[in-house]
Amino acid sequence: MNKELTSLVKAWEAAVIKSAGPKKRVNSIFTPMHVAHVDDENDVSQIVEKVLSNGDIYKGQWHENFPHGHGKYLWIDGCMYVGEWKNGDIIGKGIFSWASGATYEGDFKSGGYIDGKGTFIGPIGDTYKGCWVMDLRNGQGTQSYPNGDFYDGDWKKGLQSGEGRYQWKNGNHYIGQWRHGVFYGNGTMMWNNGNRYDGCWEQGLPKGNGTFRWGNGSFYVGVWSKDPKEQNGTYYPSSGSFGGHLEWDPQELFSVDLSDCKVCPCEKVSNFPSQRILNLPGLDNDDGNTMRPRKTSVDGRLSNCSSEDGSYSYDGLESPQVGNFIPRVPHLTLKAPKKQGETISKGHKNYELMLNLQLGIRHAVGRPAPSSSLDLKSSAFDAKEKVWTKFPPEGSKHTPPHPSCEFRWKDYCPVVFRALRKLFKVDPADYMISLCGDDALRELSSPGKSGSFFYLTNDDRYMIKTMKKAEVKVFLRMLPGYYKHVRAFENTLVTKFFGLHCVRLTGASQKKVRFVIMGNLFCSQYSVHRRFDLKGSTFGRSTDKPEAEIEPTTTLKDLDLNFIFRLRKSWFHEFCRQVDRDCDFLEQERIMDYSMLVGLHFRGISCSDNSTPSGAVDHLVVDPSRWTQLGINMPAQAELTRRISVCDTPQLVGERTGELYEIIIFFGIIDILQNYDISKKLEHAYKAFQYDPTSISAVDPRLYSKRFRDFIFSVFVEDT
Repeated sequence: MNKELTSLVKAWEAAVIKSAGPKKRVNSIFTPMHVAHVDDENDVSQIVEKVLSNGDIYKGQWHENFPHGHGKYLWIDGCMYVGEWKNGDIIGKGIFSWASGATYEGDFKSGGYIDGKGTFIGPIGDTYKGCWVMDLRNGQGTQSYPNGDFYDGDWKKGLQSGEGRYQWKNGNHYIGQWRHGVFYGNGTMMWNNGNRYDGCWEQGLPKGNGTFRWGNGSFYVGVWSKDPKEQNGTYYPSSGSFGGHLEWDPQELFSVDLSDCKVCPCEKVSNFPSQRILNLPGLDNDDGNTMRPRKTSVDGRLSNCSSEDGSYSYDGLESPQVGNFIPRVPHLTLKAPKKQGETISKGHKNYELMLNLQLGIRHAVGRPAPSSSLDLKSSAFDAKEKVWTKFPPEGSKHTPPHPSCEFRWKDYCPVVFRALRKLFKVDPADYMISLCGDDALRELSSPGKSGSFFYLTNDDRYMIKTMKKAEVKVFLRMLPGYYKHVRAFENTLVTKFFGLHCVRLTGASQKKVRFVIMGNLFCSQYSVHRRFDLKGSTFGRSTDKPEAEIEPTTTLKDLDLNFIFRLRKSWFHEFCRQVDRDCDFLEQERIMDYSMLVGLHFRGISCSDNSTPSGAVDHLVVDPSRWTQLGINMPAQAELTRRISVCDTPQLVGERTGELYEIIIFFGIIDILQNYDISKKLEHAYKAFQYDPTSISAVDPRLYSKRFRDFIFSVFVEDT
């Protein structure tokens, strides 16, 4: 036993003896038995020392023929547990050491399972620190390997699954998605020589759309596969480079670049505390074998985790709950989220529009341009700062041939939006692949209240919204203030905009379609079970749908809200500051009718149709840069509320019930392009004659801002 562990054991023994109070002199641990009584108002425990029949040794607190409290159990093969016990069961905080020199210190659950948070140190120096479920790494955790490699990210059933970062000793590192211990999904590999690959992975290798770039700025975009027959793409030299990597074979990525990027396996651990026999009196079964008592869940299955009343079980599919609460009696009927929208394939009424849009974006983003500085001249924001490009089907000097009809393409303030994409850390190649890759866009089933249509990229990263001419004017007017605001506040909750464009079809109609490209708030590895659009008004703010008809894609409103969201202290104070900053900005720009879009992922609650495991939506390709930040992937609690009707006045925030759910929450401020113009003033005057003026959405921006903040700060509270 190493010196550090010996000192920990001695300290624990001293704590046990001290907690027992005054007693007679204690004999050596190797004596058959010594008992000292300790009186307590609620319990009567003893300090015992036992040499058991098979040679195992127990020393510690004892109650009703079981270890109960603090105690040490030493097996004859050299393994030892020092920690908390409950009715003969290893449960609580403790330290387990193996004869090999490996140790685990942390949480144990019923049955002696390593379950909760803890640190495992292997005999050869590998260390895992993080969450466990049923003796397996599961949840958030870090692993350092004996060879110097390091992993930080999500685990599931003992393997890297979810989002994570792996760094090799030589400085290479991968950031992105994992499945079953290998790269799978969307991710970025960066080498210490400055090269990098961004794109899709499958079974640990690039597969699908991706970009390989060199340190000098040149890059290769294409479809990747280890099979050379499936590999195809285009090389783009950097400005000022000649020749460069034209002779480079894309297959070198598989045979050369990835040859020294192997993921080190975790050391296999056998003989966990949950698998060991406790040779204690009172734990004998009918067959005469010694075993520990096991708790069962309400359906009679062995419980994977414990609670005081034993009324819930844990399926091991999710990471452990944040905090100490797990919902025991879920009142929610959740449906499995499905991929949203209709794929725009050939024959769809908007198929040609989608092709035009993709051609235009590819041209706009790929067009050579000087390196943009974040310090922009005022002329860059001029509404007249726009670029028209003609796209004939046969192609031109600046545009490729294409199968669509002839159209004209307009870029509004291209320098500003290039700077915004840089400010939001959007890689140009990734952006182009998401919007213009081989995968089609998806059209949402119905237009919004404004009549705008919405489209999603196949990887769910970006949303495209059609705009009216008046909205474009408002956006261009507020663009300087918007740029200044998002640059000043990194955690801003207002919508992130990446481009503003227009397609004008040729022919008799001369139809113009204006659209803006935005970030999708709900792009995450967590499926969204509930979504709310919150304004703080009551008139028309209900969907009037029964619970059975609510889909994960249904956007509920203020009067449908039946939760209060409890944020951790540090997040809550930053949230309040940022909402104030964002509302001040929108008020100054004379904007109203915006809302807080909120998405909830309920942890540990299975969906009713079981078509998709809770917390796992395999089709999502997640931006590896979207780690937990304000409004993104945030652990929180949702407290159920119930409304009490008072006359005819609807209650905006219900009464708390004390029933809590562990959630991952997403939120952001959307629809920020509605100016308080003459039409909104007339709408306010008309509705104010018929309804309570404070209940309607169309109000002066100052009043709107105050009402919005008051409501949001009553719905989001500090978790105490």
